[in-house]
Amino acid sequence: MSNELLILFFVAGLVMVGGGMIISHLIAPSSKNLVKEETYECGIPTKGTSKIQFKVGYYLFAILFLIFDVETIFMVPWAVVMREIGFAAFVEILIFLTIVILGLFYAYKKRALIWD
Repeated sequence: MSNELLILFFVAGLVMVGGGMIISHLIAPSSKNLVKEETYECGIPTKGTSKIQFKVGYYLFAILFLIFDVETIFMVPWAVVMREIGFAAFVEILIFLTIVILGLFYAYKKRALIWD
């Protein structure tokens, strides 16, 4: 039964996504002109090529931000039920925070937090 249900969810997802894309393509108004085809629509023409390479540090900084953002998301439900669970929840969050702080320390040692 679980395989049929998995296939049903997969097909339903494909139909919903594909149907949404097809319907939006058919219904949405479109106008094609040179201004719309430019990289930026701010009215200022681009200088040089728009395909430039970004430093890896920007991506690394963004990934670190997401990691610590997800950490906050995990801590909110813990804070809500901490009093009900008791000391076990406190020990678990200490382990979790230790791992996250070690990750932050590792990023600091690798100089990933320095914005050059």
